[in-house]
Amino acid sequence: MATMTHNISDKDSMDEAIWRAPDGHTHVTPGEIAVGVVIGRASEYFDFFVYGIASVLVFPTVFFPHKDTVEALLLSFAIFSLAFLARPFGTVLFMKLQKRWGRSGKLTAALFLLGSATVSVGFLPDYATLGGTAIFLLIVLRTLQGIAVGGTWDGLPSLLAINAPPSRRGWYAMLGQLGAPVGFVLASGLFYYLNTSLSKADFVDWGWRYPFFVAFSINVVALFARLRLVVAEEFSRMLEQSELEPTDVKELVNAQSGNILTGAFSGLATYALFHLVTIFPLSWVPMGMVETESEVLMVQLTGALLAIVAVIASGFIADRIGRPKTLAGVAVLIGIFSLFIPGLLNGDAAHQNTFILIGFILLGLSYGQAHGVVSGSFPRRFRYTGAALTADFGWLIGAAFAPLVAFGLAVKLGTFAVGAYVMSGVVCTLIALYVHDQRVARQ
Repeated sequence: MATMTHNISDKDSMDEAIWRAPDGHTHVTPGEIAVGVVIGRASEYFDFFVYGIASVLVFPTVFFPHKDTVEALLLSFAIFSLAFLARPFGTVLFMKLQKRWGRSGKLTAALFLLGSATVSVGFLPDYATLGGTAIFLLIVLRTLQGIAVGGTWDGLPSLLAINAPPSRRGWYAMLGQLGAPVGFVLASGLFYYLNTSLSKADFVDWGWRYPFFVAFSINVVALFARLRLVVAEEFSRMLEQSELEPTDVKELVNAQSGNILTGAFSGLATYALFHLVTIFPLSWVPMGMVETESEVLMVQLTGALLAIVAVIASGFIADRIGRPKTLAGVAVLIGIFSLFIPGLLNGDAAHQNTFILIGFILLGLSYGQAHGVVSGSFPRRFRYTGAALTADFGWLIGAAFAPLVAFGLAVKLGTFAVGAYVMSGVVCTLIALYVHDQRVARQ
């Protein structure tokens, strides 16, 4: 969600004009802010991927044993999407709470709710014990996770953008994005260990629950790391001077609906690929993957490490050619990659592994600069709430139903439809970037 500045010239033509630090504010080292951003985002993504992996490896068996494999996976993915549907509502709710309790109160409540909902999933009885009630409770907890994530926006990525050196904005933009691959490494590594160390029966019975317990501990650590920043007088002063405060959502939508829409659609190439390499391969194991779940997890773990390198590389590339050009260029590469998806998915183990590894590299390059290219154009008074809602709607439109759609298309129409789905995200990204570029040029 890092939001960046726009300067209608040279290589950062859409990045710097609006995002300027207010005159006379106290200097803050960007590295200090970056630490809080990375820790906070990594903890959120750990929760995200723990649930995502479990929705493939565990939930179809634990909560839908009365359904066949395909239907159980589709139902599990439908519940998976609920968090993204709830997230914008959580953002609006917690923005109101921030006005009443302050930023630290909002963040504490949001992370406590997120941790509590996540750990509660680990305590849920299975369908054999509670029947449909178990599914209902899973739906409730997944929805609460989405509401809680909506409240975790603390403005630190925006503060990092404001204080980043103009020539290093791409570098500092990617720091917060490191949370995604780091979170996946931790989550997939833990599931790999449990899946290979336990018998199938023990893993499905109780082993899968441990990552949900670990998530609560990680959230506590992340909470204190972030509170250390947001409650400090120096940082609070900077957040206020930069006008990183909630604004009326109705007023925001009326005044900035164009920025919200183009911002949400500008990242669809990234979001279309996001779940295709992190969640979809595991769901395709019983349908067409040559390797076992554990082998796929290990390849994905390797891919996530490559994605970390790619995210870092995106910072260097963006500082050289500009963030919009970087995002557009990688979108084109993702479009080319989508043409090869059917052949890779339908091939042998080497082809399928190539699909995962290349997918993670492209995801890292794209996701490293995906947030803020458009949201940085919000006027100062709208940028805090605008950046949060833009990210919420981007995830909702591009990622919420991606596992459900990709798996459903692959089963019903074949893997060529998966490639077409990714290509549609690429087209949306390029159109959104072009529309935004034209709007900025007219300003």
